[in-house]
Amino acid sequence: MKKILVLSLLLFGCSDETSTRNEVLAEKVATNLDTPWSINLYEDTFYISERVGTIAKINKNGKVEHQNVELSSDLSRASEAGLLGFVLKKDFADSQKAFAYYTYDQDGEAFNRVVTIKLEDGTWRETTIHLSEIPTGNIHHGGRLEIGPDGFLYVTIGDAGNPDNAQDIRTLNGKILRMKEDGTFEVFSIGHRNPQGLAWDKDGILYESEHGQFANDEINQITQGSNYGYPIIQGKETKEGLETPIITSGDNETWAPSGIAFHKGKLYVVTLRGEAVKVMDVSTGEVERSITGFGRVRDVYSDGESLYFITNNTDGRGTPKADDDVLYKLKE
Repeated sequence: MKKILVLSLLLFGCSDETSTRNEVLAEKVATNLDTPWSINLYEDTFYISERVGTIAKINKNGKVEHQNVELSSDLSRASEAGLLGFVLKKDFADSQKAFAYYTYDQDGEAFNRVVTIKLEDGTWRETTIHLSEIPTGNIHHGGRLEIGPDGFLYVTIGDAGNPDNAQDIRTLNGKILRMKEDGTFEVFSIGHRNPQGLAWDKDGILYESEHGQFANDEINQITQGSNYGYPIIQGKETKEGLETPIITSGDNETWAPSGIAFHKGKLYVVTLRGEAVKVMDVSTGEVERSITGFGRVRDVYSDGESLYFITNNTDGRGTPKADDDVLYKLKE
């Protein structure tokens, strides 16, 4: 009987220990999200895009309303596709509008699109197409949208699974764009594989997270007109005229970094395969610590006082628990 009891503790004690540890590190704000992707906060209400084509509206009590999004084209069923980037416009209080990025199918092929959607009577409706027919493959859609300190919209676009696209100036794949409200845009930087996160520090310097090909995931400092080297160089490799990342996961570790945010002077990077919230010092290039135990993590958001992150265990690659996916608030 003693042997059976000891074995039971070994087999089943870990999950209780992990749950307790998670509760110490972070508190649950809302549960049962459906493949969430991008966090927004307006006053005390969260709006989070979900890949299935909904926006999760979360009030201060943690109640979740999955608001429908009516788009001009059906969402693609390609891997990693769906409703991805989502950012409330600066005049959201009056306009009730946001930018969104989604993957759709046309004549049997997948494409990406940047649009404006408007909230009306609890439903988001597409009102304007700013950029469309961006070719994409089964993977590497990019999709992050952020509004910079300059007021412009920044858009990350993946290489669509074709490494040559990143250096090809005839295509938007493997690029970061800067876009005006009227939809006119410029290519801000090139040479990216699958850029996933954008954030500015207190001095207005832009940083980006990016999936490497074989490990060598990257954190880059982005400057306008620069070439970030993929697929010519990777990791800490150097070549004249090409930019090397300030932080990399190295040759033997894969993070699959996603959303990033500056919080109290540090860069917080959430990772999918790495299943962690990583805290980095961009001035030294050091990964100071990793917060783990929550599974796959898709996005992170700082309101200046508190830090929030969302898991992505329901994306088909994770192991979802009963209440996944979850919006957490980090305890500091």
